[in-house]
Amino acid sequence: MEIPGIDINTSQVQTNSKKLSPSDISQDEFLTLLITQLRFQDPLNPINNAEFTSQLAQLSSLEKLNNIDSQLRDLLIYQNSLQNTLAVSLMGREVEALGDEVYLKDQAEISYTLSQNASVVKISIYDLNGKLVREIELKGQPSGNNTYVWDGKSSTGEKLPEGRYVFTVSAFDAQGQAIDVTTTIKGIITGITFEDNITYLIIDDAIRVQLGDIKTIKTVNEGGV
Repeated sequence: MEIPGIDINTSQVQTNSKKLSPSDISQDEFLTLLITQLRFQDPLNPINNAEFTSQLAQLSSLEKLNNIDSQLRDLLIYQNSLQNTLAVSLMGREVEALGDEVYLKDQAEISYTLSQNASVVKISIYDLNGKLVREIELKGQPSGNNTYVWDGKSSTGEKLPEGRYVFTVSAFDAQGQAIDVTTTIKGIITGITFEDNITYLIIDDAIRVQLGDIKTIKTVNEGGV
């Protein structure tokens, strides 16, 4: 007497297992699917050893991926905790950080570093809407750290309102070739904010920088690094 195989259920289970990968389902779901496939396999056409071994390997890979994911989450939590602790310790400190913003009160300092002596340095200042409000051209600037004190006036001599402004600095040698320039922000850390697992330091109650952009740290009272 022939024993009819359960072709429909087997086909459905095998089809589903092919559509799903270990990255699409949880470990428990994958194991349940594998057990169901074994229960309803065709006795006359059982799953072959190679396919079964492959599925066990997928289960093992899924377990390892879950363990790695858990370890990475723990590492991220630990790293964020360290960053938050360091950020709190910087409150009230004077810092210099990579950036291209200034906060204008009566005046504002624009800081930049030249990779070599520059024949010409051009500073362009924009409001937060991207409108160019001032252009400055400086002659004969030395390599290293430089600071320009902006008087807060526009190109027409108008006194601009207090607030944040964005600046760019470009430099050229005597032959007109561009020189590498790094722009920085200087000020006192007055606050800390956390967004999307990123720690931001607030300089002078106005400008945000990431912890990784800090270049130098000074104690305000002592003036030491």
